[in-house]
Amino acid sequence: MAYKIAALDKLIAELSRLPGLGEKSAQRITFFLLKTKTNLCEDLSQALLDVKAQVHNCTRCFNYTDSDVCAICKDANRSDEVVCVVEEPSDIIRIEETSGGFKLKYHVLQGVLSPLDGIGPDQLRIKELIERLKEEPIKEVVLALRADIEGDATCVYLTKLIRSYNIKVTRIAHGVPIGGHLDYIDARTLGRAIENRIELK
Repeated sequence: MAYKIAALDKLIAELSRLPGLGEKSAQRITFFLLKTKTNLCEDLSQALLDVKAQVHNCTRCFNYTDSDVCAICKDANRSDEVVCVVEEPSDIIRIEETSGGFKLKYHVLQGVLSPLDGIGPDQLRIKELIERLKEEPIKEVVLALRADIEGDATCVYLTKLIRSYNIKVTRIAHGVPIGGHLDYIDARTLGRAIENRIELK
């Protein structure tokens, strides 16, 4: 900008820190908020304060909740025998939105193993997962982690731990997406798709 307005620049800078928002998007949002005639700024400010004050991690699975235990953990219609391990609470939303009608319970690791970033087993919710394996009637753990080096390493680490409790370990399939053309698929993804091939009937 040719001129500086401290409050304006501050808001643009703060919005730019949000994932997926660059400076141009932050500018558009800022100017929209300035010209709106409604109480949007006040409502947005209050919503941000409320979510920080009221939303926290479930004491059992570490999903987000506004109570001690989240609604999914409380749901009596879900199986207590299958737990799906995910990286972040946002992954639960994606799985819940699928048309599969899966009635799973979850466990959020709050990250994946990444030694280069200083993230080891003690920085994740692995100890709490093991406690659940000891205390709950879990028969299968589904690993729904990202398909990269860190995700693979985390799956290998967890598999060794979980199998020592004679519990079945599975991992969600990865491969060619629906509508994907082989020309645009990387070798790792294509290899995983071949490895996870299924029989046609």
